[in-house]
Amino acid sequence: MFRLAHLTDPHVGPLPRPRLRQLLSKRAAGYVNWRRGRCHHHDMDLLGALIADLHGQGADHVACTGDLCNLGLPDEWESARLFLEALGPGERVSFVPGNHDAYVRGSLEGLLAACGGWTAADDGQSRLFPYLRRRGPLALVGLSSAIPTKPFVASGRLGSVQIDAAERLLRDLAAAPDRPCRVVMIHHPPHPGGAAAGRELKDAADFAAMIGRAGADLILHGHNHVGSVAQILGPDGRPVPVVGAPSASARTLLTNRRASYYLYTVTPHDSGYRIGVTERGLDEAGGIGELSGFDIETPPADRLGLSYRKRRRLRG
Repeated sequence: MFRLAHLTDPHVGPLPRPRLRQLLSKRAAGYVNWRRGRCHHHDMDLLGALIADLHGQGADHVACTGDLCNLGLPDEWESARLFLEALGPGERVSFVPGNHDAYVRGSLEGLLAACGGWTAADDGQSRLFPYLRRRGPLALVGLSSAIPTKPFVASGRLGSVQIDAAERLLRDLAAAPDRPCRVVMIHHPPHPGGAAAGRELKDAADFAAMIGRAGADLILHGHNHVGSVAQILGPDGRPVPVVGAPSASARTLLTNRRASYYLYTVTPHDSGYRIGVTERGLDEAGGIGELSGFDIETPPADRLGLSYRKRRRLRG
């Protein structure tokens, strides 16, 4: 049994005061948006309570799927590093970046230079995507969909080189003697139609086609700031679950968008894996507690289908 926690989109604050020259770009609109409301929406005290609860659940590893930054300012890179340190050391936390981490040209490179210890592959390479990390029965494949975009655009892209490399990794893992549970981490929803126009993964169809050939056991993402469950068809029509989590710092009245994280309990079962999913986050009373849960059973290689057994009604 192995426990993996997944949280995303913390948008770590407070936002450093930008210099005037730093606002002569897409950051100007983002700064106005932050001042008008996002600074109140993303609550750092709530984020701290969520992390404290996460540590209390005894997770063996943590997956963080991006948007540590808000405007990609150099002063945010140190805050992002401190946030990851609060989650845990690099060997116990895996990070992939989001669109806010690549807000303008140079932002992503600066962030990864500060946070490379949380993106280092097992073979010693760092700041290179996709990366592979083996932890217990899991094989964590980290992808970067983070690219700089024009104002009012928050789309992402993987690119053919990264997709091809991910396919090779996933195929090799499927053929490994120990057949690990393959978990893909990405910021943008990777399935076609997973996000609105201007916020979508531009090559989602190419990614889905790759999963159709190589397969995976679980795909984790963020970006939409809402809890969601979808699927992509893998080899021979086997569905691969695609689970998105809300922002880890969101204080809102919308129940399916309140701050939360997901806790996955992975157990080998019948030549496949049984994955129990528990969502923990901001509850109606204003505390941190269990909100919903469901089970996923991945089939062995000689059986089709994917079963979901709901334990509680999913929010929203």
